[in-house]
Amino acid sequence: MWFHDCFEHITWRRVCLFLGGFAFGTAGLKILGSKDAKKVYVQATAAALRAKECVLDTAATLQENAEDVLAAAKDENVKRAAEIVTDEDLVAETKSTARKAKK
Repeated sequence: MWFHDCFEHITWRRVCLFLGGFAFGTAGLKILGSKDAKKVYVQATAAALRAKECVLDTAATLQENAEDVLAAAKDENVKRAAEIVTDEDLVAETKSTARKAKK
């Protein structure tokens, strides 16, 4: 009989695993749906939102500092460029003065 053949392949181990999984799943759904579990979910979500806010604040601070550093670097380059032009002008004036003095 085919009915008898089906039960030959089923072991007690498989039956116990199935029943254990069913019981664990049912109990797990009850636990996950409880008020205490919901409180844990709320606390975990709130902590994640606080962490996100902290990370965004830190990123904004870093960006502001980077902008300040960039502006200071640009100012420094402008000052150096002005000094170079001034030095070149002095050299040129010195040469022209020396030529006039020789004449």
